[in-house]
Amino acid sequence: MTAEEEALARLIVETLNLDFDATSADGTTALYKEGFGLDSIDILEVALAVSQRYGVKLRSDDENNTEIFRSLGTLTAYIEHHRAQ
Repeated sequence: MTAEEEALARLIVETLNLDFDATSADGTTALYKEGFGLDSIDILEVALAVSQRYGVKLRSDDENNTEIFRSLGTLTAYIEHHRAQ
């Protein structure tokens, strides 16, 4: 797991108060249902936390959300690519 993935995993766990060991995740760990076990409401909360922490806006109507939120790695890559400098 990269440092960026670990930081994001910790943010997700802390934001949602998950009973999940963030250090057990890696880039392929699913966010939705399996893996982190998130549901659609959790995803909205994660999007808000990402916006606040990284300055990256995630829109609920983005047609790419399925891919963006597919795994810890895909969300990390999206954040890194769109992060406010």
